[in-house]
Amino acid sequence: MKHRIVVLGAGYAGAFAAGNLARRLSPADTEITVVNAVPDFVERMRLHQLAIGQDVAFRKLADVFAGTGVRLRLARVTGIDPERRTVAVTGEDGDGDLAYDTLLYTLGSSVAHHGVPGVAEYAFDVTGRSSALRLRERLAGLGEGGTVLVVGEGLTGIETATEFAESRPDLSVALAARGELGAWLSPKARRHLRQAFDRLGITVHEHTGIEAVEPTRAIAADGTSIPADVTVWSAGFAVHPIAAAGGLEVAETGQVVVDRTMRSVSHPDVYAAGDCAYAIGENGRPLPMSCASAGFTNMQATAAIIARLTGSEVPAVGLKYYGNHISLGRRDAIFQMVDGDVRSKSWYLGGRTAARLKSGVLKGAGWGIAHPTFGMPKRKRHLATAPDRRGVRTAA
Repeated sequence: MKHRIVVLGAGYAGAFAAGNLARRLSPADTEITVVNAVPDFVERMRLHQLAIGQDVAFRKLADVFAGTGVRLRLARVTGIDPERRTVAVTGEDGDGDLAYDTLLYTLGSSVAHHGVPGVAEYAFDVTGRSSALRLRERLAGLGEGGTVLVVGEGLTGIETATEFAESRPDLSVALAARGELGAWLSPKARRHLRQAFDRLGITVHEHTGIEAVEPTRAIAADGTSIPADVTVWSAGFAVHPIAAAGGLEVAETGQVVVDRTMRSVSHPDVYAAGDCAYAIGENGRPLPMSCASAGFTNMQATAAIIARLTGSEVPAVGLKYYGNHISLGRRDAIFQMVDGDVRSKSWYLGGRTAARLKSGVLKGAGWGIAHPTFGMPKRKRHLATAPDRRGVRTAA
């Protein structure tokens, strides 16, 4: 029997990983299945553009994996049983269990409500395609002078606020920050950020924690009422509780605790990558939830899976965070380098050059997804295998 590799989720981490596995492992020995809830690859880093009404094309996963040997199962994951090595799914084909020998868990993350009253009922977000489309419809209905409040001063909040203000100058856009805007940036980059906000006419409410969201306003911790026809919640991310419910060891965040090779510390047949992996970087700190982290962790996970299945030494992929690319609309951006302790270096790149660099990164990621087995070697690696008690081929 072939060794069954199941990849849960086809976001940046999962889609890249599936293509890498298909590129390097012999189809005579392995069967690779990707489970994803929607038929398209969603470029999450472009969802704020989609929400404001820009044209964003989505690639069909069936087209992405056509000819690669990767099987696509359109279904939603409802549970995992690592003891039985099965995944429970539900989709157009009904409910069922999908068996695996090696599982790569890359289900990503969604918006974190933090228990704030009214967020689930009244706020919008840009963490998924459906939620971005819901926001797009709402914004399209706002007339001149409509008010939009973005909550959260992280990368998503900054990119969302600036994109909205640039694309819809008829709207009044504001951002609520718990601390100082861009406090983690170098002084020059922080000044550049503030100049961009001033240029775009974005109102900033610093040191303002939002304690409640209502249909037409948000309430700050000090009781201040901030008018908002639309509140966009970008105050952090949360992972799905499926991993914890299935018995995998997880961190307080719900992320799967993995070793240096992205292997679950509690179940050696399970690997995790992307936002749902609690991975420690080279600086001894957990990697942040980001596209860059998805790249590092998926490369390490696939390298480890391939090495262990083929009887090779597991290579170490660098887990060092280098910096942040922050779009400030379509014609401006900031590229901030950081040191080993994730502290901003004094040097930064800003303006149109940084914007072109960010655009190149996005296009490169999209191209890589669209060509998952580019550079496929003529000879793929066979497994070093031995039958287990069930007759399934497993690494020796």
